[in-house]
Amino acid sequence: MAHTSEWRMRLHLFEEERTTKAHVVLDTGTTTLTGHGVAHRNPADSDVPEIGDELAAGRALNDLGRQLVALAEHDVEGTAAGGAEREPRQNLGWAM
Repeated sequence: MAHTSEWRMRLHLFEEERTTKAHVVLDTGTTTLTGHGVAHRNPADSDVPEIGDELAAGRALNDLGRQLVALAEHDVEGTAAGGAEREPRQNLGWAM
């Protein structure tokens, strides 16, 4: 059976002093997941905002990836046990 879908993702970056925070939201159409990441710059390091963005975004995406794998594992367990199709989940992740 052929299947095509589009998932939408938004990544927000916030920098304040030596801390960069990333907030990524994935909307699959049936599920919304939120990932977070933080990067802290050492006072002795050069001020290069792109590095903080890359670290915080990468950590947020890793967080999101872990959540996706956990969700898939949960769904596989439900399928293997003969469970019915899962109902849509909303707003999993950390509250903002």
